[in-house]
Amino acid sequence: MFGTHVLVQSSLDPRDREIAILRTGYRCGSEYEWGQHAVIAREQCGMDDEEIARIAAGADAAGWSEREQLLLRATDELHDAQRIGDETWTQLQRHFDETQVLDLIFAVGQYTLVSMALNSLGVPLDDGVDGFGRNAPKR
Repeated sequence: MFGTHVLVQSSLDPRDREIAILRTGYRCGSEYEWGQHAVIAREQCGMDDEEIARIAAGADAAGWSEREQLLLRATDELHDAQRIGDETWTQLQRHFDETQVLDLIFAVGQYTLVSMALNSLGVPLDDGVDGFGRNAPKR
C-alpha cells in the first residue's frame, strides 16, 4: 500500500518522482532499481538518455533547473544524513508544497528500502533492461 502511494498516488510530478527514485537507486548502488526506473523515466516521463545519465552526476551537473537541483540535493541529503537540511528545506518550499516534500521523503525512503532488498538478494536485471552501463557512469 505504501509503495503504491509512492509510485502511483504521490503528489510529486512523475518526472520529479523518477529523478528522485533514479538518484536513490544510483546512490544505493542498485543496478536493478536504476535500470527499471530508467525505462519508466523514458517511457512515462519523456526523459532521454542524456538526462537520465546526468542524474548519476548529481545536482551540480550542468543543465538542471533550480527545482531539479534542489530535488537531487534533497535526495542526496536524505541518503547521506537521513534528513533534509534546513537550508535545502527552506529552498524546496519555493518550488514544492509541504505534501510534495513529504512525498519526496517517502519516495527516497521507499526506494532505499527496495534497493537494500534488491542488492541483498542479488536480483538480476530483467531481460532487455540495461543497468548502469547505458545511462550512468560506472560506480
